[in-house]
Amino acid sequence: MIRLTDAAISQASKKATAEGKQFIRVGLVPGGCTGFEYIFEWAEEINNNDHIESYGNFKVVVDSYSKPYLTQATLDFVKEGLNEQFKIMNPAEKASCGCGISVQF
Repeated sequence: MIRLTDAAISQASKKATAEGKQFIRVGLVPGGCTGFEYIFEWAEEINNNDHIESYGNFKVVVDSYSKPYLTQATLDFVKEGLNEQFKIMNPAEKASCGCGISVQF
């Protein structure tokens, strides 16, 4: 399952409290010019084949299709200049598109 840095846990916890949400879905969907796009969103429903890991006031949900691609991945919260964002770092990626939206495994 995907690992979270302390910064990601802290920021996701703050957002979960502010939004009144509990489940964050992290995964992959087909798309983009190189094959896959990451998803990072509030989960509205949980499926029977989802894998769930608890982090206090929020839980990370990964579907069984995405799980093998995310086993080496780390979710971080980074600040780059004036921008702040969650970022997935995944050594299993073979390539990514020029705009940084899609990845290939």
